[in-house]
Amino acid sequence: MAAPLAQASAGAPLALLSPSGLWLLALLGPLVLLYILKIKRSRRRVPSTWLWAAAQRDLMARAPFRRLLAQLPLLLQALALALLALALARPASRGRELTGDHVAIILDASASMSAVARGPSGEATTRIELAKQLARDLLAGLAPGSDALILEAGRDARLVAALDRDLVRLRAAIDPVAARDVEGDLGAAVALAVDRLRQLGGARRIVVITDGNLARPGALRGVSLPLDVITVGDPIDNAAIVRVDVRSGSAGSASGEPPEASEEVQAFLVVANFGAQPRDVYVTMRQDSALDVLGSRRVLVKPGERLPVVLTFRPSPGDYRKGLVFELSPRDAMPLDDVAYGRVPAGDRLPVFLASAGAGRGDPGAGAQPGAASGGAAWLERALASDPMTSVTSGGLADLLGAPGLDPDTFVVIDGACPPDPPGGDLLIVNPPPGRCFGTVVGPALERPTLTSWDTADPRLRFLTLDGVHLRAASSLTPEAAAQALIRAQEGTIATDISTSSRTGTLLGFDVGESDWPLKASFVLFVRNLLEQARAHRAHGITGPARTGEPLRVSVPATARDLQASGPAGERLDVAQRAGVAVVAETPRAGLYRLAWQGPQAGSVVVPANLTSVAESDLTPRPVLAEGGGEVAVSSAAGEPDAHTEWTWLVALAALAFVVFDVWYFTRVPRRMQGTTALPPEATDGSKVEERARI
Repeated sequence: MAAPLAQASAGAPLALLSPSGLWLLALLGPLVLLYILKIKRSRRRVPSTWLWAAAQRDLMARAPFRRLLAQLPLLLQALALALLALALARPASRGRELTGDHVAIILDASASMSAVARGPSGEATTRIELAKQLARDLLAGLAPGSDALILEAGRDARLVAALDRDLVRLRAAIDPVAARDVEGDLGAAVALAVDRLRQLGGARRIVVITDGNLARPGALRGVSLPLDVITVGDPIDNAAIVRVDVRSGSAGSASGEPPEASEEVQAFLVVANFGAQPRDVYVTMRQDSALDVLGSRRVLVKPGERLPVVLTFRPSPGDYRKGLVFELSPRDAMPLDDVAYGRVPAGDRLPVFLASAGAGRGDPGAGAQPGAASGGAAWLERALASDPMTSVTSGGLADLLGAPGLDPDTFVVIDGACPPDPPGGDLLIVNPPPGRCFGTVVGPALERPTLTSWDTADPRLRFLTLDGVHLRAASSLTPEAAAQALIRAQEGTIATDISTSSRTGTLLGFDVGESDWPLKASFVLFVRNLLEQARAHRAHGITGPARTGEPLRVSVPATARDLQASGPAGERLDVAQRAGVAVVAETPRAGLYRLAWQGPQAGSVVVPANLTSVAESDLTPRPVLAEGGGEVAVSSAAGEPDAHTEWTWLVALAALAFVVFDVWYFTRVPRRMQGTTALPPEATDGSKVEERARI
């Protein structure tokens, strides 16, 4: 084990002086010289020299100096001068001594560092503020000639200040550091510190300031340089929302009302109690920027328990895609995890648009009659309408491409065409013309192909079989990658995956009306799988879970332009757009993120981001695992000596007091004694000589 980071000399704080201010002590010599030099007196004629005996002796003496007398003004001025020199030397007491020629100080900036703590004087503060003050104290304890660098450890490592010897710049770099709403990763910061110090000579040391609530306990193992871990903060009981999921479901009404009338929003929460006492809390749900409570429950959470809570409400048409806020009350020592965020789903009733290449505005195919379009389109419309939670609209290709205000999550089915950039969400293209279609080359027709295999692992083909399905004809498909093939025939591939980063796409190279597939149960099951997948994408609207600290990926129309993103506090964020996906690089705060765009399909979306981390919310004490090849010392900030303290102002104030007293002493009015007469100043040589006379 390495020696403790902070050491005290002989059990007492170290005294620090800067030699740059001690040069002022050289003025004590001229001051004393002024007091021992004889006064050059002028000659005057007087009746008697009896009262001027001392002055007469000075005139008779040949030495230029006289004996130094202990006079009060001399003592006052000498003390004032010495104190002033001491003040310029910046005296200080230091309790911590940070050894090492090159030191890396790592500040844990994870979510648990935002928990309430008590300062050295009992004042209310946070763990991150205690860590920042400790870092400043450690910088003050650097040995002369040493340098330091500052790192912040959130989800990723960030260099706060490069290697520097200027303590003023290093302290200023610490000030803006704040706790982030993310799981911390000290391992990345330690690895960065090792990389920065590895090539330097001399003694090297890494200091980690953390509360010990590590999301990755093994992050401090295997460090090749001496490592000091200092923990801040006391154990605190805490309750938190550690999981949230919002779905659209049915209220299960028995009154015979239609499914859309019984639709309700169901929020599933998990509330965890990490304390030693039971917690009686209220769990509430409300819309963002609204005060009305949509749902509330009072629950008693036992120590160590994770209690599921369900809140529901029936949405109105204007509630879809609005933000939701879930809160625990009363709040506790870590308010961050007492709040979680969600979004009202778009609903289970999925909009579907069936576009046929041979139909258009005013054509029979634009009507609601299933048989007005081609045979394949009629079978597709029947299968789509068999799902009670869909709203099917049929029309021509021009109706689809020119539809104003089309829901961006609409499931689009195109029969007999392959437009390059169709609107909507998930896509199914059936019987496309020869040519290139979303990366797949549509080739010549295959007469009566024999089906041989299909990808049963793909969600679109799960739970179904194509045995016994016969096709009259199909187009040969050549995908960009062999993994994109979904259905294979003996003559070649006849169905492929044409998904992009923003939507799931399926390409069938044959007309379903020219087969007996619609007569099989597998056809309805295939369509139902496509609808369920589209409905799930519509409910989430993002390509992955939105957790704080992770990039935020949001599906937007491919025609979107002028994309803007804002954070929970309304701050502008950098956003990149590519192939129908908008990416926000970082989500450092929990809350609701908003994206808006212009274009033919202008719109906006609200995406929640949550911490929901058990590791960060559990504020109970845990051992810091710091084992490895390097030297490791683990200590608590509460057991460290007092911090570096400068006494310049106090010494300067004492010097000023001596100067003021000296001025008062010289300017005071002497008190006359009864029966005495004071002689004029020229009758004395600086000493108090008085002539007693009778009045």
